[in-house]
Amino acid sequence: MKPVKYPLNVALLSAVMAVAGCATPPGTDYVAFRNHRPRSILVLPPLNKTTNVNAPYTDLSTITQPLAECGYYVFPVAVVDAYLKENGLPYPDEMHGVALDKIRSIIGADAVLYIMIEEWGQKYIAIQSMTVITAHAKLVDTATGQMLWQGKQEASQGSGGADPIAMLVSAAVQQIMSSMVDYTHQLSVLANNSMIYDSNKGFIAGPYSPPGTAGRCKP
Repeated sequence: MKPVKYPLNVALLSAVMAVAGCATPPGTDYVAFRNHRPRSILVLPPLNKTTNVNAPYTDLSTITQPLAECGYYVFPVAVVDAYLKENGLPYPDEMHGVALDKIRSIIGADAVLYIMIEEWGQKYIAIQSMTVITAHAKLVDTATGQMLWQGKQEASQGSGGADPIAMLVSAAVQQIMSSMVDYTHQLSVLANNSMIYDSNKGFIAGPYSPPGTAGRCKP
């Protein structure tokens, strides 16, 4: 089944946000990824190490698009979430504990993407107000349990400037704006795109990519 593709609007968002992407540790290669070549990916609701209760499902809602555009079939995250909850697994930590052979035999996924959220939301660094997203992800083969790939989602938006007084004013304005507008969804889009499309350490183009596509995924 060919994944549905959606247009990206990264240019608009990147005009107001700073994104830093990094993924796998130096020296990690793609041998296992290329050898196993998964066609379908199950994305489980992320583990949440923050106090933001909306973080897991905001992140989950923004990871499907880049994976699908990268050429993989991604199981509908809302359907999978509802199915697991109906079968006695109401929380992400319980979902992450499901045996891989069960996932492969019941759901049919070739690989599972596990995500752990470490930072999500507003924080202060000195007198600078920042909205920050940091999460780690790993792709695991359901047949062998071997890790095929790992990456990092990282994006931030905040006040800045050289003048301390201006920075204080900017931080105060940012705090007021953040209370009215939730920037984390937009940041999550950028963080996931940055992770999947990283030219050095992103995903390999999947089996449903356009003919002639090879190497890393491209937005």
